[in-house]
Amino acid sequence: MAVYTHLGAEDMAALIAEYRVGTLVSAKGIAEGVSNSNWLIETTGPANATGAENPAAAARYILTMYEFRIDLGDLPYFLSLLDHLAARGCPVPRTIHDADGALFRMVPGPDRAVEKAIALIEFLPGVSVSAPTAAQAHSVGAELARLHLAAADFPGARANGMGIAEWHRLAAECGPDALAAIDPALATLVAHDLPRIAQGWPDDLPRGVIHADLFPDNVLVLGDAITGMIDFYFACNDLIAYDLAITHLAWCWDAQDGTFRDDLSRALIAGYDAVRPLAPAERAALPLLAQGAAMRFMMSRAYDWINTPADALVTRKDPLPMARRLEFYRENPDIFGPGAVA
Repeated sequence: MAVYTHLGAEDMAALIAEYRVGTLVSAKGIAEGVSNSNWLIETTGPANATGAENPAAAARYILTMYEFRIDLGDLPYFLSLLDHLAARGCPVPRTIHDADGALFRMVPGPDRAVEKAIALIEFLPGVSVSAPTAAQAHSVGAELARLHLAAADFPGARANGMGIAEWHRLAAECGPDALAAIDPALATLVAHDLPRIAQGWPDDLPRGVIHADLFPDNVLVLGDAITGMIDFYFACNDLIAYDLAITHLAWCWDAQDGTFRDDLSRALIAGYDAVRPLAPAERAALPLLAQGAAMRFMMSRAYDWINTPADALVTRKDPLPMARRLEFYRENPDIFGPGAVA
C-alpha cells in the first residue's frame, strides 16, 4: 500500500493541467514505497511547436504526494539536486516544473484542511533487480562515482539526518530490553559497537553530496546498464566514501542466504575507482564506514521493528541481517583491498 491519499479523476486531471505535459490519460497507484503516495501518470505528451497535442508523443511521469517523514523545507534540496544531476548526464529523473516554474505544488488533503506537497518527476525505463550480477555492481559503482563528481558544484546543502547522533537517539529510544527482545545479542552489539564506531569516525575525508540509500530497489537497470538512480529523499552532504560504503552494504551480499559476495564487492569498488579513484585515506576508512552504514540501517530497522503496529500496512524489515554484516565488516577489513584497516 503506497497510496495514502485518494485523488479523484477530476482533481487529478486539474492537477496535471498545471504542468505543460499534455492531457491526463491515466493515473495508476504504485504499490512500492512506504512514506509517500505515488502514481504512474500517462499523458498525451507536451504540445508541439504549434501548440497542438501529439498523440504519438504520449509520456509517462511519476507523481508523488509527500505524506510522512519528509520535511517540506528539504524538498527544494531534493528536487533541485535531481535537476542538477540530470543536466550533467547522470541517469537521474528530472523534476517536471509546473507552468509557473515551481518545483512542487501544495494541494488540499482529504479533509481540505491540511495541504500536502506534490511533485511530478520524469519516468525512467528499467527494472530493479533483487539479485544483482557482478557486471551490474560494476556499473552501479561507476554511476555512483559519476554522481559524486557531477554534484561537486551543486550549491545546496543538507545535513545528514541519519548520522551518528540519530543512531544514538534511536538506540536510546529502543532501549536494551527491547533490542534484546528482537535478539539477545543485539543489545550487546549496539552497546559495544556504537560507541566504538562513533569514536573512530573520520572527520577529515572528502565531503560532498551523497545519495545515502542506494539499495538495489533504488536503481533501475536494463541488462548491465544503469538507467535510473531514484529515491533521493535521504540525500545529504556527508563523507563521499560513506556513500560507497552504504552501497557496498546494500549490493554485496547473496540475495538468498545473505552471505558475502566477494565478486560483487570487487566489481563495485573497481567500477567506482575507475571513475573517481579513492584517496588512500578513503580506502583505509572503508571498513569502519561500512560498519557505520550497517549500524545506521540496523538501528532504523530495529526502531521500526519495535514501534510499527502489528496491523500496519508497512512491512517491517528485520535488523538482524545488518547486525551480521556489521560483524563481518569488523572481522574482515581486508575485503576492501590493500590499505584498508579495521
